[in-house]
Formats: sequence, C-alpha cells, structure tokens
Amino acid sequence: MSLVTISGASKAFGAQELFSDVSLRITAGRRIAIVGPNGAGKTTLLEIITGEQQPDAGTVVRGKDVVIGYLRQDVADTAGRSVLAEVMAGAGAVSGIGHRLGHIEAELAEASDDAEVAELMSEYGRLQDRFELLGGYGLEAEARRILAGLGFADADVERDIGTFSGGWMMRVALAKLLLENPDVLLLDEPTNHLDLASVDWLQGFLGGYAGGLVLVSHDRDFINAISNRVAELGRGTLTEYVGDYADFVEQRDDRIAQLERTAAVQQRKIAQTERFIERFRYKLSKARQVQSRIKSLERLDRVEVPTTRTKTVKFRFPQPPRSGRIVISLAGIVKRYGDHTVYDGLDLTLERGQKVALIGPNGAGKSTLLKILAGELAFEGGSRELGTNVRVAYFAQHQIDALDPTKTVLEELADAAPRMTTVEMRRLLGAFLFSGDAINKQVDVLSGGEQTRLALAKLMADPANLLCLDEPTNHLDIASRDVLEDALNAFPGTIVLITHDRYLIRSVANVIVEVTGGDATLFPGDFEYYAAKRGIDIEARGATEGRATPRGLEAPQPRPRTSATAESARKRAEADERNRRYRRTKDLRTALERTEREASETDAELAKLIERLADTSVYADPALAKDLIDRYNAARDRAETLAADWARLGDELAAAEGSAEVATTQAGRQ
Repeated sequence: MSLVTISGASKAFGAQELFSDVSLRITAGRRIAIVGPNGAGKTTLLEIITGEQQPDAGTVVRGKDVVIGYLRQDVADTAGRSVLAEVMAGAGAVSGIGHRLGHIEAELAEASDDAEVAELMSEYGRLQDRFELLGGYGLEAEARRILAGLGFADADVERDIGTFSGGWMMRVALAKLLLENPDVLLLDEPTNHLDLASVDWLQGFLGGYAGGLVLVSHDRDFINAISNRVAELGRGTLTEYVGDYADFVEQRDDRIAQLERTAAVQQRKIAQTERFIERFRYKLSKARQVQSRIKSLERLDRVEVPTTRTKTVKFRFPQPPRSGRIVISLAGIVKRYGDHTVYDGLDLTLERGQKVALIGPNGAGKSTLLKILAGELAFEGGSRELGTNVRVAYFAQHQIDALDPTKTVLEELADAAPRMTTVEMRRLLGAFLFSGDAINKQVDVLSGGEQTRLALAKLMADPANLLCLDEPTNHLDIASRDVLEDALNAFPGTIVLITHDRYLIRSVANVIVEVTGGDATLFPGDFEYYAAKRGIDIEARGATEGRATPRGLEAPQPRPRTSATAESARKRAEADERNRRYRRTKDLRTALERTEREASETDAELAKLIERLADTSVYADPALAKDLIDRYNAARDRAETLAADWARLGDELAAAEGSAEVATTQAGRQ
C-alpha cells in the first residue's frame, strides 16, 4: 500500500525551474536515498512530501492517517525542559498517558477512602491497558536507548536542552523523531552532526525500521547501508534506480551508455534526413517527400542523454612551503575543562606527509586535540612545538560565522588569497560549484551548504603545510567531496582530520590516531591496517570504536611511490572494493540462532510479567508494582532489541547466501 504518492510534480522559484514531471511512490519498507548536486531541489522535494510546500503542477496523495516525520538540516533552539522530556514529548498520547499513570500512583499512595481508591484503580486499569497496547511501558527505556546510541551520557539526558550546542540539539530532534516511529520518515542529512559510532548505531536502528524512508545524504557508506533504492534528482528530472549507491552508479552508467548509443543512431538518421531535405529542397518532383521529412523531424522525440556532473575542474592546493620531517610535537599535554580532565600527559608526534584521521568514541576529546594541534586552544600543562617552516590552517564549522555577509563570494575569497589571480580564484570557486554569476552573490544569501563550500575554498587558498580539518565534508554533495578528496590525496603536506565520512577516511588517511581514555594512540597505516591491528571486523561492522589498544605495533610495508593522480585512483578503487566487501558478513548463522534463542526466552519472561501486571491485587503493594513495571520495561526493551537484531541478521544471511550462490554460479561458468 502506498503511503505517499507524487505524480507529475513540478516546482520553480521565479524563472528558475527546479524540476518538472517528477513522480515518486513511498511504501512501507521502501528506503529511498535522494542524491544529486546542491541546489537540485532535494530539500524542496521533502517539503512537498510533508505538505509544507505545494508543487506548481502535479499531485501529492497521502494515505489516510499517515504520520510523516521530518528531520531538517537545521532545528530551532529549544530550552526549558530536559533532553529526555523533549524526546518523550515526541510520543504524543503515549507520553500523556504515562504522566497520568504516575499521578494516579502518587494519589493511590495518599488515598485513604475506599471509594476513592476504587475509582483511582478503575482509571488506572483502563489507562494501563491503553498504555500497554501503545507500548508505553518500554517508552522511557526506548528513549534512553536511542539517546545513548546517539552519544548522550546518562547524566546528559536530565540536562536542560537549552544548554547544548546546535549539533547536539539536532541529535535530540533525531531521537525525538525515532521514538515517534512515524509511518514515513524523512531525513535530510542526518549524519552531519554525528560521530562514527553514532552513525554506525543509526544504521543499525534504521535497519529495523518498518515504515517508508526517504533519505537525503551525501554519505555513500550510509546510503549503501540503508537504502534499497536511489533516486537521482538533477537537470530537472528524477530517475529512480533499484539497489544501493553502488548499484545506482553501475545502473546509471549502463543507462547513459544505452542512451548514448540510441542517440547516436538517431543522430545518424537525422543527419541523413537533413541531407535529403537539403539536396532535394528545390526539386518539384521531390517536394512532397521533402515536406514529409521536414514534418517528421519537427515531430521527432529526440533522445536526450543526461550527463553526470564530472569534475571538469580539478583543484590542487597551492604548493605549500616544505616543512621539516617533524611537523608538530605535543609533550605532556594537560587539558581540563573545569573539574573535567580531558588529557593528563598526552604525547603525540606527527611527520611530514602523514594524513591522519582522528577517531574515537563521542566525548573522547578529538575536537579538543585537533584545536590544540592547530593552536586554537590553550592548555594547562605540557608543550606544543611546531617543526621547521610549518604553517597551520584550521577549518571548523563555526568558521562559517566569520564570513562577511556584506561581501560577495569573490570578494570574500580575495581577502584570503591575495597572491591568487582572478582566473585562479574563479577556478577554485568553480571547483566548489561557484561559477558564472554565482561568484557575485552576497554571502548573506548563500545557503548553509554554499557557505561551507566558500569557507573550505578560503582554506584551500592558503598555502599552509599542516591542515587541521573538523568535519570538512558537511553539506558538500558527492561531486564536491570528490574534488576535496582528490585535493587531499594530492596535498604534499600533513593533514589531520575529524570526519564521520568513512569513505573519506578509507580514501585519504594513511595514519589513524585513536583517541580514547585520555590517550592518543598512533597506528602507522590506513583504516584497514588499523582495523586488522585492533581485531575489528570492518566487513560486518564498519567503524567500531572505543576498545583497548594493543601495543607493539609494527609499521606496514611502504607502498611504491606513485603520481598523485594514480594514487588517488588507487585509493578510490580500494575504497570501492572495501565498500563491496562490507556487504558480506561472517558467522551470521550462529548469531541468528543465538538471537532467536534469547528472543524466545525473553518472550516467555514478558508473558509471565504481563500476567502478573494484569492482577489488580498487585497494585495494593506499590513497591511490588513498581518492581514489576521496571522488570517489564527492561524485558520489553530487550525483546524489541532482539527482534530488530533477529530481523537484521536474517536479512543479512539471506543476502550473503544469495551472493555466494551467484559467485559460485559465475565461477562455474568461467
């Protein structure tokens, strides 16, 4: 059954047409990733689905009583209640019933009149039945589980939401939406404010979501893990493909190749017809045939070949001055925030040519370490020494606020690039999708994504040899990420970056620094090397963080030197191959059997608890009733987790067995 159906929708703003004749069908279990360049209208399409915007033409049909949940890229500031209360508010009627049950329990403890007790117990019984039917007993436990998965500590859930930054408020909005569990879930760049561990958790959570999902994201790994369809919005049209992002790229290339062949055949026929018309235009004996061919050309539905946005501009960082072998050294660093000690005696040394990814659990101190390396943050003890001829450049999202809203894009870049010519500045801006009249737009009319791209362009114009980058890919579309990736791979200096984009880590990083427990451990190899040393099964889990660090790591064998272009192509090929390997899993059958056994035991426990809670005599003893409800909440939470794990493992096992069968068949044919 269709939850939302869009048919023949068109949308324009003034003279600019975003898209026309767009159709999309959202059903339960369909997970659609919408991809395309910035400005193609992806967010507008989401708002048309919700009804916040109306199409200029076409229809939008929403199923009766269908609930649509929408996570925006930006959320309004909120204050006045705790994180947990804000998330619980997303449950609507269930949360209200829960509050009333709590009040009744308090009233029962104070009631002395038998008639009053009987009336309260009658209301309690009715509400309890409704509460149980709506899954209310597991509501708070589920809210806490979601918040923990998104990186909130136990103490944080009781804090006022107004004390958190915008990024953490975005996580609260996401948690509220996930708890609401709507029929249709719309997510606009949900991973922008998440760390690797939270992205990994969100993937697992969405794996058990049964409704319709529409996702706008530029994170290829996330799309591969979540989607079963990809819809490309670009050049005013929407084209849907079955499969994940890797399947989409392959199918799109095949489709374009077929259209090119068809267009070539058609063009030859058109040229032949035009030659006939030109040759016999003035011959009376051929006049009827000429007119017939002219009309056929006018009526001809010409084949249009969509062009993928290739990187016609390949930017390279301005050549920085060569630094010494040792780029930066931290010795005995002590850093505290009030009573909280982040580092107490941290040592770290980085060398020229290292491209370092900082990874670790949320709150471990990655951003703090990056700021110390960049010289942006003072510390209470220890020393920071730059190597010979080292120049540092630092990028973080808050730098967008430093852009001058009264200047144009070109003027803002010119302030940061006094040595660049106008041609060089135009080329740099073109690499980040500022071309033509766009370079004369004022900063204050740019979107958040455009401002991010401009801030990155300013950074790239500075010939520093130590780049410190905090989430540089936020709001960048895939084409822009490819430009940045190529530039980082070709950069001859030293890079330290924090990113939730696992594709970028695998494609760029040749050193991993794991930040955990107040320490920073350097792994002298890429992410695959780090995972092997740490015993992490990246084929099954991706970026898992936070385990104990083994010592005595030997350096990997160095690779032969290659050109920057060849190295970039090699890394891209290796990253793509790793993406394919991540879809295969190990030991699934054993995990599935264990999960099924645990789920059966938990279901039996739940049945007994429900039977006891249905006995009204239980509530004569408030302590016993509370204990039973707490046990029910824990068992319900465990049962829901096991059910989601069982469904996910079953799907993964079926996919793995199918892949193995195909591989065996293909091998037999060779």
